[in-house]
Amino acid sequence: MTIHPFFLMFFLTCTHGVSFAIDLGSPAPAFSLKDENGKVFNSKDSLSKKHLLVFFYPAALTGGCTRQACSYRDDLLKWNSKEVKIIGISGDSPANLKLFKKTEHLNFTLLSDPAGKTAKEFGVPVSKGGTIQKFIQGERFSLERSATAKRWTFIISKSGEVIYKNNKVNAVKDSADAMHFISKFLKL
Repeated sequence: MTIHPFFLMFFLTCTHGVSFAIDLGSPAPAFSLKDENGKVFNSKDSLSKKHLLVFFYPAALTGGCTRQACSYRDDLLKWNSKEVKIIGISGDSPANLKLFKKTEHLNFTLLSDPAGKTAKEFGVPVSKGGTIQKFIQGERFSLERSATAKRWTFIISKSGEVIYKNNKVNAVKDSADAMHFISKFLKL
């Protein structure tokens, strides 16, 4: 069977930029991204030492994203006791992430995925970026991001395998839902 070139071009055009979700049990994509201080974080450096919980979120300093990040902040001691490293990823610049971390007293790693490349490798849908205006302690900030990822959460085992995936995240309950899973997983 041969495929007409028109249909092949149509298929490639329609699927260009489309991400395909990774499955549970699959190896997690390795990633290297800048953190809020501009330092490169490499996921391979943390594996074998700790499980990684990676949550993708749309934009720093917005309502749902702030509630989600603060729930991880508040639960960090519990996560540490399970040997899980928390990582938040968005299309925000390192400068935006630094402001987010400082304003909300976040105590875990935030990474910048400006083109949404890492999100796409995980199968997370990505759309255009945007700009929000925020007043923080009387000062106005214009926060631009070049990509906006959907809110998805993954847990990667120490061996590098995706063991948890939630693509219907409730921002407020995300930490509790993922904690429920990891607690059961560690008992196996």
